Formats: sequence, C-alpha cells, structure tokens
Amino acid sequence: MRTLTLPDGRNVSALGLGTWYMGESGRAHEGEVGALQAGVDLGMTLIDTAEMYAEGGAEEVVGDAIKGRRDQVFIVSKVLPYNASRKGTVAACEASLRRLGTDHIDLYLLHWPGSHPLAETIEAFEALQASGKIGGYGVSNFDVAEMAAWEKAAGPGASQTDQVLYNLSRRGIEWDLLPWARERMIPLMAYSPLEQGRLQDESLDFVADKHNVTAMQVALAWVLRDPSVMAIPKASNPTHVQANRAALDLVLDDDDLALLDRSFPAPRRKQALEIL
Repeated sequence: MRTLTLPDGRNVSALGLGTWYMGESGRAHEGEVGALQAGVDLGMTLIDTAEMYAEGGAEEVVGDAIKGRRDQVFIVSKVLPYNASRKGTVAACEASLRRLGTDHIDLYLLHWPGSHPLAETIEAFEALQASGKIGGYGVSNFDVAEMAAWEKAAGPGASQTDQVLYNLSRRGIEWDLLPWARERMIPLMAYSPLEQGRLQDESLDFVADKHNVTAMQVALAWVLRDPSVMAIPKASNPTHVQANRAALDLVLDDDDLALLDRSFPAPRRKQALEIL
C-alpha cells in the first residue's frame, strides 16, 4: 500500500475509507462494518469519520469495525465548529472516543472554520494531544487564507492535513491551496474523490475502456496520481471497496491525463473553496 508522510513523521495509507452517510440506518450497520473491515484487510487502514456523520452513528460503525484490530488502523475524526471552544472540543473528543470504543484518535480535525477563536481550538487540541487522546491534529475545509491564519496561531507543521473536496470536477485547489500545502509538506486529504458517483464523461469512458477498468476507477486513480494527496472514498460493500483498492494500482499515462484535462480543465484563476 502506498503511503504518505505527515508533517509529524507518521505514515498513512494514500487510499483510505470514508464514512459520510454511514450509520444512518440500523439495517445497513452490519454491511457497513463489513465494508470497512474488507478495506482494512486490503491495506486501506486510514478510516475517516466525524461526530457530524449521522450524529455520531458513523463513529459507532467504525467502532464496531475496528474491534480487536485497533492497532491496524489510523482513525481520523472531526469536531464540529460550534463545539470547537476550549472546553467544547475536549468534550466532543471524549464523546467521539466513547462512540469509537477507543482511547485515542490518531488525527483530530476542525471540520470547517467557525466562530470560536482558533487559539481556543488549538489549545484544546494540544491538551488532548498531551493527554494521549489524540495523536495529532489538523483542519478540514480551510482555504489558503484560513490555513495561513491557522499556521500563524498553531505554528509551522502543527496541522497534519487539510481535508478538502477534490476530484476531476472540483479542481479549484490546484490554483493555490495545493501548491501552498506542498511547499509546507502538508498532504491534503480528498473527500468525495468520486463526486459521490456523479462523474460522467466520454473521456472517462474512453480511458476506462483503454485500461479495462471502470470510469470511477479512472477518476479515483486521477486523484491518487498526486503523491501529496490521499483519498477517502466511501464504499458500503466489499465489492465497491475492492474496486476502489484496484484504482491505486492504475497508472494513467500522459495521453490519459491530457484527455481528462480537456474534459475537466484545471483552474485558470482563484476559485472559492468548494464544499459539499
């Protein structure tokens, strides 16, 4: 499994498992747990979740999936902005830990910028880190100006990642955020790398036919082409998980990339950070 190195030196799998929309139905619970376990078996040991997802239900799915194998996985969770005060962040983390059934979260993120002072959130993150309840911290849905403010408050190298929307149809971060992060050796974490299955174009079909794969595997391989980006697609069944894992081995050549660029052009100016 290809890995990326975080600023603190820890290695994480380049292809992980998303859990957005998991935990919303008791009937789906067993299948969702099985999908996550199948992914871990395939080396996709990065599991992303959040207190927001199904109001904690997704964390409970993750908790059941990692029973007996906590040391095999790298867990990412997030605190909601309106919980991100000094005391609120600690309380939210402790609630997430209970739902996850673990004593530590490997990487804890501020889900998006909010109204609480960054210094309060950072102070809470540092306290949680000092107590061993989180391994590291970072942010999600932060654009360049917000990342700069975070870096000023927390110090260089404090943010381990910025989790952002990135896929073939959402390339705005390539203009400034991605280069900014690369300069600081901060890997980005791409959520919805398949645009929740909505990506459709003849170029995708052409490249897929050429490599005898699916269009979605091409789209995921495109995100994973960048060694400074990790991806966390959500898959609710083992078959889908296996298909995503196979995309990691797909190498797109220059002709493939040029064709995809024509259909999904890179940004030519600064764009507002897109969020789903």
